[in-house]
Formats: sequence, C-alpha cells, structure tokens
Amino acid sequence: MLPNFDFMEQIEIAIIGGGPCGLAVAVEAQKEGFNAVVFEKGTVAENIRHFPTNMVFFSTADLLQIGDLPFTIPHPKPTRAEAVAYYQKVAQFYHLDVRTNTPIVNVQRTDNGFVLEDSIGRRYGSKYVVVATGYFENPNKLNVPGEHLPFVKHRYEEALAYWGKRVVVVGGGNSAVEAALEIYRAGAKQVSIIHRRKEFSPSVKYWLKPDIENRIKEGSITAYMESTVKYFVPEGVVIQTPEGEKMIECDEVLVLIGYTPNIHLLKRFGVPVDEKTKTPLYNPETMETPVEGLYVAGSVVCGCETGNIFIENGRLHARIIVNHIKQKHKGNKNFL
Repeated sequence: MLPNFDFMEQIEIAIIGGGPCGLAVAVEAQKEGFNAVVFEKGTVAENIRHFPTNMVFFSTADLLQIGDLPFTIPHPKPTRAEAVAYYQKVAQFYHLDVRTNTPIVNVQRTDNGFVLEDSIGRRYGSKYVVVATGYFENPNKLNVPGEHLPFVKHRYEEALAYWGKRVVVVGGGNSAVEAALEIYRAGAKQVSIIHRRKEFSPSVKYWLKPDIENRIKEGSITAYMESTVKYFVPEGVVIQTPEGEKMIECDEVLVLIGYTPNIHLLKRFGVPVDEKTKTPLYNPETMETPVEGLYVAGSVVCGCETGNIFIENGRLHARIIVNHIKQKHKGNKNFL
C-alpha cells in the first residue's frame, strides 16, 4: 500500500540537520518536554563522517560532548571515527527522533508555522524550525578555467589513493596542510602546496605547523607561497608566483580552500542572507531569524567565516534556542 501523502504529521520543533548542533537542540528540547524531530539527509553526524579518514580534532573530547553524556576516549583529542560513534550514541541514549536519509527539499511559511516536505513528498507541520545544516557539503571553488577537469577534486578523504602520484594541494589551512603531509607520507611521488598568502593560516593545528615547515625546508614538499592558480590543463596546473607564471605538471589536484554553508534552504524560508558573506540575519541573543519561529544553530550562522563557529561553541546555541521557545509559550507545550 502506498503512503498517504495527504496526511501531514504535526510536530512541535523541526530540526534540519543531524550533526552535533542539531542533536544538541533535540536533547535540550526533549529535556523541556517538547516533541522534536531531527531531519537528516544522511546519517547522524553525516558531515563528520565525510571528514578525512585519519583526521584528529583540534578540540578535546569534553568540548565536543553534548547533553550530559560524557565523551570518553583513551586520549584527549578524538578521531573522526570516535566522534561519529559518540554522536550516534547520543541519539540512541536520549532516544531522539532522528529521521535519517530524509532531506527536506521544500518549505512553506503559513499563518500557524511551517510546512516542510521531504524528498519523497511526506509533509510535516511545525510551529518552530531550527536550521542546523553545517557547511561541509559545500566546498569552495577557485572558479578558474579547467576546474571541471576530472583530476581536480575539492574533497580529501584518505592518502592511500595518491601513492606514486604527483599531487598538488591548493590551500593554506588545516585541510590543505594535513592532506599534503599525509599524502607525502603515503608514498606520493611529488607533493606541492600552493597558498596565496606568505604564511600558512594561524589556525593550523599546533602539531602540524612545524611538521609542514620542516618538510618544506628539507625539500620533501614543495611550497609555492604568495601564489595563485590561473587555470588547469590536462597536464597540470598553471600558477602565478611572485617570480612569474609557472606550470606544475601533476596527476591529481586537491583544492582545499574551505567551505560555505548552504544558504539555499534559508532563502526558501525567506531569511535575509548577505550575498557577499553568506551570513543569515538573526538575533544572537535568541538565534531567531526575522522569520518568526525560525532559528539557526551551529556553523550555518557564520557564513563564509566558518572558522568562527565550531562544535564547542555552536552546541551552546541549543540552550539559547530552547529557552527562547519556552519563554514564548510560558511552559505551555500544547501550542499546535
């Protein structure tokens, strides 16, 4: 029997995004007795699952935990796999209603709240919506000729695929530095890193910075600082250096220059978004946008400046949001 798409499930708080910040909102909502549903396009902590395989967080485990569930590991800084396992455990421990593989594709503002529709046509009515979609699914592009070529990639997962290859990494932050070091140690034939500034980002992890500097100094990795990519050709990449134009022949290119939050959903809700910074308009004291009843949480609030919001401070948005919803209704949860 086919599902009845005319039926619209009624919920109190709809949370779009099943990462750490979305789960934190669900936990706080549950503590206050609200009926909260998390809609996630993949699985719990989907974005973290796509982080580089061997990535280690800069933050310690205690700064990544949510709710009152300890994040216990045998060492201070968790790995990608440990983080995913922890957040999935949070969802299980609190019996959160997480609808995985359920992307929200359409939204509509009504006089009584919102109507959300998923990818197979199911509809949900909700008085409040929290958008906590993160940013990792939208890598930044250089927007130069040839960037569409198949050997140019914008996401790095693990180094083993680059053994014996000539690899160029574009970027100067954690992602680029970590990828260059791992690929070099995995047996790449040649590793080059291109960065538009004179020095690597000050946010590079403290244990990576001396490593990359020493590898460059000894000649294991070639660095082109204060250089930019002009275009890609099948043989490699053409860059502009302080000394002039240079061609680097290579087999693979990784463009790792950061990410931008997905603002399309916010625009569908009618939230004003700065076109240059990609920052949505919201009240930092409540996390509510100008669209009444619509909140933002986590890194989606910071637009292109993704280095300003991390899990450790984005998770704190949860209590702010739920407190504001609670104050609006003075403890009366039967508002639908």
